[in-house]
Amino acid sequence: MFRSNGEEKIYTASHLKITMKISKRFFAFGILACIAIYVAYIKWHLDSKPVVGATEGVAESRGDKLNHRSLTTDLSVFYGIMFDAGSTGTRIHIFKFTQQPKETPKLTHETFKALKPGLSAYADDVEKSSQGIKELLEVAKKEVPMELWKFTPLVLKATAGLRLLPGEKAQKLLNKVKEIFQASPFFVRDNCVSIMNGTDEGISAWITINFLTGSLDDPQKRSVGMLDLGGGSTQITFLPRTEATLQTSPAGHTTSFQMFNNTYKLYSYSYLGLGLMSARLAILGGVEGKPLGEGEELISPCLPPGFKSEWQHAEIVYKIKGQKAGEPLYESCSNKVAKMLYKKVHKAEEVKDLDFYTFSYYYDRAAEIGLIDKEKGGSLTVGDFEIAAKYVCKTMEISPGSSPFLCMDLTYITILLQELGFPKTQVFKLARKIDNVETSWALGATFHYIDSLNRLQY
Repeated sequence: MFRSNGEEKIYTASHLKITMKISKRFFAFGILACIAIYVAYIKWHLDSKPVVGATEGVAESRGDKLNHRSLTTDLSVFYGIMFDAGSTGTRIHIFKFTQQPKETPKLTHETFKALKPGLSAYADDVEKSSQGIKELLEVAKKEVPMELWKFTPLVLKATAGLRLLPGEKAQKLLNKVKEIFQASPFFVRDNCVSIMNGTDEGISAWITINFLTGSLDDPQKRSVGMLDLGGGSTQITFLPRTEATLQTSPAGHTTSFQMFNNTYKLYSYSYLGLGLMSARLAILGGVEGKPLGEGEELISPCLPPGFKSEWQHAEIVYKIKGQKAGEPLYESCSNKVAKMLYKKVHKAEEVKDLDFYTFSYYYDRAAEIGLIDKEKGGSLTVGDFEIAAKYVCKTMEISPGSSPFLCMDLTYITILLQELGFPKTQVFKLARKIDNVETSWALGATFHYIDSLNRLQY
């Protein structure tokens, strides 16, 4: 239809008004859309940043408050530092982990260094204890990247050496270590320094060995038990397969803990005073922390006849000597050890049906007499320890040699294992390392500590 110029102008003006209204609406909508996209991008960017940035304020405050973000969330590489303050030395373990979200951490590297003597040796000179701690911290600074220092948990756990000290002396040593830790660049909480009870020591060692053997990641794989013979205490820990073990065990011999979203019910007990060095003193007839009087000697049927010397334990020097020749050395020594251990340990019937790893002095004494390879370890029975003990004791009747305590130590190990319920045919695996990682409680304690930090977030 033909339109006049006037009509055309009216139509064009009307069309322009409509078009302008639509354009303004689209323009406003576009602005809002851009803002929304920008806000979403900023939120995504902040949420996807590594936890290092998210926890920065927490690390600097060094308090007990934790950021809502997990220490390991979205962080593919992280570290943990554990000091093992034992009765005979202080050791540092620096662990490097990698982890994917919702997966169990993977251990990729461990750095280990030990210094002697143990912290308990400085009970009367607390200031002197700081030198070794600072020296080991320097090792940690070299191993952990500087940008991760403030996000790396630093912990010291003391074992039997400090448990055997009077409370006030032990606390002064712990306070000194805590002071040094708080001045360090690492992540430190109020509970960073403590005396580890024997049960926790056993649990941590059990975690270590079952992590390294793959049992924690694979529920279908049989877990293994662990036996640890330290200087001041000895531990036994295993996962019972029968309810009867849990129900018939004495009070304090069973425990449970949570880790990696699982609950574990374990048989675990630590015998304070039955570590190898403390047992030596008890077999000799001495008392922890009590020096001998003038002219006094400790006489033992476990030492070679005619032997006479001095022995230092926990900074106290004891005069020691062997009994006169009489009955064979092994028989007289085993009788003495059996009396010392009488009714002091519990026999768990189930242990004879389980696989066990043994650590520390079990390993050291077996390696010392050539029963296992010093580096690779090996497998032994209780009977192997007994045969070695009889041989060494018989040899010492003729000549004490350079290891006068070896007869006593091997006899003690033999009797202790039998008192714990292991038959002479029981086979143990002895390992100092698995996949180049020390088989001590330190790794398990580090895992448990980091996991507890993560659980505090939720």
